[in-house]
Amino acid sequence: MAAGYLDVLRARHATRLLAGTLVGRLPSGTAHIAIVLFTRAEGGSYTLAGALAAAYGLATAVGQPLLGRAVDLHGQPRVQLPAAILSALGMALFALVGLDPLPLACLAVVIAGVCTPPLEGGLRALWPTVLGREDRVHRAYAMDAVAQEIMFTVGPLLVTVLVAVWSPAVALLVINAIGVAGALSVVLSEPSRTWRSAPREAHWLGALRSPGLLALLGSFFFVGLALGSITVAGVAYADDHGDASVYGWLMAALGLGALIGGVAYGARQWAGAPERRLRGIVALLALGYLPLMLTPGVAAMTGLAALAGVFLAPAIACSFIVVDRHAPRGTVTEAFSWLVTTFGVGAAAGTALAGPAVELGGTAWSFAVAGAGGVAALAVLLATGRVLAVPVRTPTFVTGSENDRNGAVEPGFSSGHKA
Repeated sequence: MAAGYLDVLRARHATRLLAGTLVGRLPSGTAHIAIVLFTRAEGGSYTLAGALAAAYGLATAVGQPLLGRAVDLHGQPRVQLPAAILSALGMALFALVGLDPLPLACLAVVIAGVCTPPLEGGLRALWPTVLGREDRVHRAYAMDAVAQEIMFTVGPLLVTVLVAVWSPAVALLVINAIGVAGALSVVLSEPSRTWRSAPREAHWLGALRSPGLLALLGSFFFVGLALGSITVAGVAYADDHGDASVYGWLMAALGLGALIGGVAYGARQWAGAPERRLRGIVALLALGYLPLMLTPGVAAMTGLAALAGVFLAPAIACSFIVVDRHAPRGTVTEAFSWLVTTFGVGAAAGTALAGPAVELGGTAWSFAVAGAGGVAALAVLLATGRVLAVPVRTPTFVTGSENDRNGAVEPGFSSGHKA
């Protein structure tokens, strides 16, 4: 199992690109926590803190696909680094100005969100050229999904340490400075500097003109909704048991399950159409969310949380390959950025729905939102099966100067074999 991942990491530029992307994404992965802590330290209410964090999230959702399209049109260095610098400057302005005047604080947060560089989509566009073999790309997608779980675990811890040692303002400044350093590491690498998107057909919809991509985005909106609702439901469960640390155990178990599932998924080669496999994985994901409604004792609930997380990273990793197969030619970065945006908007919706669910029916109802989200995600995939069965292009593996590998295939497919 480890040999396959080591093979990926030994490829030239692979470790640098993965590490640089993770570091570069640190601000976006921790911004909601840092914004809330800073707002409270400045005397703002929880309502204002939540509103500013939501404004950042919505601005990021708007900016990601727009910047992703710009990357496809103009290359990575011209977009990624300026965007990272502008985003960091927006957060620096927020840290220096504080909440007075409030309109300026809101503007600073929105600038930081809109300008968040689409490093995730950029990395996934680079993997085929950097790794050169389909089995390596497959493992890299799984490793990417696992690395996200690590980032979302370590990132909040780092913010907490910076706040404890210095202040929330310093945390904002340091996290975003680190993010710029990560983006700089990526764009100065040879693969990023030489990457060029495939020629694209001029169309105002860009990647969204692909019916298969729209179907996938619809499904992953509900996957995001399920995950977002669990973050609120977990707090309610911890409150019911009178111990705030329970929440940490539940989230850690969820992340551990995702890590185990992602590592196991990427360790083997998969034959067959990824769209069909994705339906099976999402079905198991939904099945894992449903028992959470039982809300048993802490030990059993922690085990259920770990089980619920097992199929999350495999679902994300498999979705990367489906995106690659259905993105119209020349839109691969934009397409991946749309996946990030849709997932994030779904998570925000899940957070918003879980709160009222707790107040109306208690903790079990908030976990029911997660179960419903998983079922809805599966329903979308089942309803759009015919659309997803037809990739935009016949799968081929592109090398040389053609760096955009739309229509990528997984291990078990021969070049030119149609799914």
